[in-house]
Amino acid sequence: MRGSGWSLRRRLTLTLIGGAAVLAILFYLVVRTYAQGIAQQSQDRILEASVTSLMDAAVVRGGQIELDLPYAAFSMLDTAADDRVFYAIHQGDVLLSGYEGLSSGPFAPMGEPRFATRGFAGGDVRVATLTHSLPASPRPVLLTVSVAQTRDSLSGTLLTISINAAVFGAVFFLLAAGMALWTSASTLRPLGQIAASVARRGPSDLRPVTRSVPTELSPLVTSFNALMTRLSHSLTQSETFIAEAAHRVRTPLATVRSHAEVTLMRVDKDENRQALRSMIRAIDESSRAAGQLLDHAMVTFRGDQLDKQDVDLVSICSDIVDRLTPVAEMMDLDLTISSDGPVPVQADPILVQNAVRNLVDNALKYSSAESVVHIHVSAQPGPSITVTDQGIGFPKDQIELLSQRFQRGDNARDTVGSGLGLTIAKDVAEAHGGRLELKNLEAGGACAVLYF
Repeated sequence: MRGSGWSLRRRLTLTLIGGAAVLAILFYLVVRTYAQGIAQQSQDRILEASVTSLMDAAVVRGGQIELDLPYAAFSMLDTAADDRVFYAIHQGDVLLSGYEGLSSGPFAPMGEPRFATRGFAGGDVRVATLTHSLPASPRPVLLTVSVAQTRDSLSGTLLTISINAAVFGAVFFLLAAGMALWTSASTLRPLGQIAASVARRGPSDLRPVTRSVPTELSPLVTSFNALMTRLSHSLTQSETFIAEAAHRVRTPLATVRSHAEVTLMRVDKDENRQALRSMIRAIDESSRAAGQLLDHAMVTFRGDQLDKQDVDLVSICSDIVDRLTPVAEMMDLDLTISSDGPVPVQADPILVQNAVRNLVDNALKYSSAESVVHIHVSAQPGPSITVTDQGIGFPKDQIELLSQRFQRGDNARDTVGSGLGLTIAKDVAEAHGGRLELKNLEAGGACAVLYF
């Protein structure tokens, strides 16, 4: 399955961290807004007490207002930031005392002070205004008292609270981010454990996953186990088919070839004998092609699930020499083997036998009569099997292509073959983590080396 470019863990982590960031910002804004409201309310209460104190100190005599400014009305507005305090006292719309422009009419009686924030004297001030109608003769007198205070102390308090809220928000975000990382890791850990368990299995281990998993992963594991069951059944059928196909293809071809050889011995006409020889050659080519196609299929199948065992390469090659020596003798060739001693390796013996047999078969086919095909097994510098012959060698300009499927050298067109022998040997070497090397000998002949 091709990756879609995003990580489930990253997506979960970013979602949790994003949520934590939003909550941290909301926390900061809520705390700052609440603190601003509380601080403003405190300042308003002090201003209200100040204007009320001034209003209570006012008396009316002869229709005129007399007001002795009480010290306490202003001392209660004292702050650590030395905020400036302003006041204005109006009788009707006429300023009796205080700062011009702090408040302006027309004024109307009110039961509670009115608060406002405005610019004054080069800065922002909070103004509390209270208007009362004082009884007098011949008519009531309208008295308005305004007290204002700058907001330096309030701004400093809000800045301190904002900094603390930002610090608390950042700490909360860092803790939430850590929790998000831990949560995403712990949540996805069972998935990673399942993946690691499957990755540690051998190529042929298709057992179902039996470990306990979270409920959310149960459908995935169930589907995976069903796939393993189907795959195991399919591979078993494929292996059985390859073996059955090899038998069913080779046996009829061998029978036809036997009948053709018997008929060849009974025919006298040259043209008929030539036709039968062509038939036998075609049967040999078909038999060899079918056999190597099946061998290649078997190598491809087993290459994905190597049945590695402790084997001795010398023993495998010696067995192949024993089986192919009669063939070599019929072709007037000597098939020999040498080694430095036992060469143990971890390998699939069936695949190694198949690869060496194809290399030796190629060497026998392309060797000159009364020459030697030699197998040398070495353990140094690494396990290797070298097959050499004294034949026509590899075409120099095609040597890099000969291990590809159905590729044959231009000098081998008249020899029966399918172009799969070297491919099989190369696939076997690569399945074992090695390689196939082809080269020509200086004295003449070809050399093929299987490295493991």
